[in-house]
Amino acid sequence: MQPAHFLSGYRLMWMMVMFDLPVTDKAARKEYTRFRNFLLDNGFSMTQFSVYFRLVSSKNRVQRFERLIANELPKQGRVQILTITDKQYENIKSYNGYDTTIQRKPSQLQLF
Repeated sequence: MQPAHFLSGYRLMWMMVMFDLPVTDKAARKEYTRFRNFLLDNGFSMTQFSVYFRLVSSKNRVQRFERLIANELPKQGRVQILTITDKQYENIKSYNGYDTTIQRKPSQLQLF
C-alpha cells in the first residue's frame, strides 16, 4: 500500500492559463504586463504567448490558484483556466517549426 502523501500522475495537476487581453493603448499594455508578471511571480511558465502552465500538487491547490487568479483578473479581455492531470499532460505532443522531434515534459519535478 502506498503512503497517503504519494504523488501519483493522477493526483498531480497542471493548470493552463490562457488569455487574450487588449494592448491597444498604454493603460491596456500596463494591465497586460501586470497580469503576465502576476502569473510568473506565482510559478507559472510561458509555453506560448498568452499561454502559461504550472504544476500543482492537488485539486485544493488548483482551487487556491483559481481564487488568486480571479482576484487579479484584468478589467478587459478574456482569461481561461484549464486543468488536466499529469497523466494527461504527458500525452501532449509539442513541435517547434519544422523540427519533428517531440518535446517532452521536463524530467525535473519542482516541489512547491
